[in-house]
Amino acid sequence: MIIDDQDLRTLNTLQLPARAEAFARFSSVSELLSLLDRAAANGLPLRVLGGGSNILLANNVPGLVLQSAMTGVQVLSRTADYCRVAVDAGINWHEWVEQSIAYGHGLENLALIPGTVGAAPVQNIGAYGVEVADCLEAVYGLQLSTRQWRWFSAAECRFAYRDSVFKHELAGDFIITRVVFRLARRFRPLLNYGPLAQLQPATAQGLIDAVCAIRRSKLPDPALIPNAGSFFKNPLVSAELAQQLTAQYPALPRYPQADGRSKLAAGWLIEQAGWKGRWLGPVRMHDQQALVLTTNGNASYADVAALRDAVVASVQQQFGVLLEPEPQEF
Repeated sequence: MIIDDQDLRTLNTLQLPARAEAFARFSSVSELLSLLDRAAANGLPLRVLGGGSNILLANNVPGLVLQSAMTGVQVLSRTADYCRVAVDAGINWHEWVEQSIAYGHGLENLALIPGTVGAAPVQNIGAYGVEVADCLEAVYGLQLSTRQWRWFSAAECRFAYRDSVFKHELAGDFIITRVVFRLARRFRPLLNYGPLAQLQPATAQGLIDAVCAIRRSKLPDPALIPNAGSFFKNPLVSAELAQQLTAQYPALPRYPQADGRSKLAAGWLIEQAGWKGRWLGPVRMHDQQALVLTTNGNASYADVAALRDAVVASVQQQFGVLLEPEPQEF
């Protein structure tokens, strides 16, 4: 069923006000194809919405906004070392992480990240030293401009830090319907990043519980405090700039990368620039984690953009580092 003039405030975790000209959820491939035919017949452009946790609604959205309600899980194959599992795009990401340990391991560090399975490859979500690309084998979906079904291997997804092919030439032109994961049968936790270094979990569920506890202690629940998670990427800078900044700011967290660059902690930069816990109208950078932009529930896109631009300008002026926002304008 297509709903006209759908309010999108509750469908984005920043609770920004906007409406969709038309909105529909599909629970099968046949429903999706039927919706595409109806949209074409009525001249409606198409947009795809996941869990709404990584978007900025700048205006009302013309056309038909589609959201997957497909929630199937299928084991494709098992070996002594790995289990390959196909997961539909509409499943809540954290719920899938909880389920995944029944098949294999590798996703535990990504627990409690908001969003859906279908949205995870777009942003190549990551936390505590793990990215979804580490366990992803393929992405399956429909290219809107050609109406062709396409299968992308992990290499073809061109994954990078918070990046993929779906944010570039396929942006707005591809509906992910299914993701295939390759999960290790043996539990080998990755604990060398941040607060996980102090953990000694005996089980996969224990690691998930620990990750959830850490995230809840630092990050606001979007159901209670509107936010889009980490609002800025951790910047990648040259080795020379990293060395200069470390000489000037010895406490600066930096993480050397394989290509010689260093990743800096955006939250630390934002805090040092004086924005942690500071309001600008109805929005602020969170008082527990300066990387998270929150609202009081009555903010507009203009309010968010004003704080975003102010933080970027402050950090660039003080450190010579340009911060890049994570959420995509919808």
